[in-house]
Amino acid sequence: MMRRRDLAFGMSALAMAAIRRAAAQGTNAEPSGPLVLYTSQLEPDAAGTVEAFRRRHPAVQVEWIRGGTGQIMTRLRAEIAAGAPRPDILLLADSLTFEALKAEGRLRPSPEVQSSGIPPEHLDAGRAYFGTKLITTGIMHHLRAPFAPRRWDDLLQPRARNQVAMPSPAVSGAAAIHVTALVQNPAFGWSYVERLVQNGVQARGGNGPVMQAVAGAERAFGIAIDYLPIRESRNGSPVRFVFPEDGVSAITEPAAILSTARNVPAAIAFMNFLLSREGQQLASSQGFLPADPEATAPAGFPDPRTVRIMPFDAARAAREQEEILRRFAQLTGG
Repeated sequence: MMRRRDLAFGMSALAMAAIRRAAAQGTNAEPSGPLVLYTSQLEPDAAGTVEAFRRRHPAVQVEWIRGGTGQIMTRLRAEIAAGAPRPDILLLADSLTFEALKAEGRLRPSPEVQSSGIPPEHLDAGRAYFGTKLITTGIMHHLRAPFAPRRWDDLLQPRARNQVAMPSPAVSGAAAIHVTALVQNPAFGWSYVERLVQNGVQARGGNGPVMQAVAGAERAFGIAIDYLPIRESRNGSPVRFVFPEDGVSAITEPAAILSTARNVPAAIAFMNFLLSREGQQLASSQGFLPADPEATAPAGFPDPRTVRIMPFDAARAAREQEEILRRFAQLTGG
C-alpha cells in the first residue's frame, strides 16, 4: 500500500505539473480584453501604432490617452494619489521619467518581454522599461553656414561664436538628456559645456524655436533633435542635420508595464509588438530611427549601425538632474 507521504508527494507533483501547463497555455494564449495606454507619441503615430497592434491582436480593445510627457505624468500622479491608476502601459519620451517611477515601485519587471533585437544599452537592466526608438540630438546647420560641422568641438570655433542655438534643458527633455550625456562623458564634461556658453550659445525654448532660428538664418548652427531638420530639409528647408563623429545623445521613448496593470498578457503582447521587427519598421515609417540596428532607417537617416550613441547612465542622471539643470541655468543666466 502506498504510504501517505508518497501519496502526498505524488499529488503535489501532479499539481505542479498542472500549474506549469496552465502557465504555458496562458503564455501562448491569444491576448484579449481591454488595454489602457498612456503615451506622449504624436497623435497620428499613436493612432497608427494602436491600429497596427490591433491588426495583430484583434481581441484586444485598446484605449489610448495622448499628451505631453508632463501632462501624462500629472494625470497619472493624480490617479495614483486617488488610489486608481488607469494605464496598463506607459509609452513616454525619456528614461528619466521611468527611473523615477521604477524607484517608487510603480513599474512591473517584465522578463517575458521579447527584446532580442534591441541592444542592451537601450533596455533597463532590471527589465522594468524598454527603449522603443532613438531620437538623437546632433548638430543642424544652415546651408549657408560658414562651415559644415563634423564634431562637437566644431561649435567652439571662432567662426561659430554667437551663431549656435540650442533648446533649454529646463524646457526640452531631449536637451536635458543631451547636457547630462555631455557631463557624464569624460571626453566633454562640464568643461565643454562651459566653453560652449563662453562661445555664445543661446538656449531658447524647445527644439521648434531652434529649428526656426537656423532655417531663418538667424543662427548658423543649432543643437537639435534629428527628425525635425531631416524632415524639413526634405520639404525644402535650407538646413542639414549632422550626426557628429564623436557621438550623439539619444532619448529612447521607453515603454513599460505598470505594477498595477490589469491586463498583463495584453500588455506583454503590446510590448512585444513595439520591440518586434514589425514594430521597429513601423517606428521607421513614422520617421524615427529604430532602436533595433538591423531595422531599416527612414529616408534621410544613416544606417542605424553607423550611428554612435554616447553612453548614458539613466539612474545616475535621475539622481543628478536637479543639480545639472541648476548649474546650466547659472552658466547661461537663465
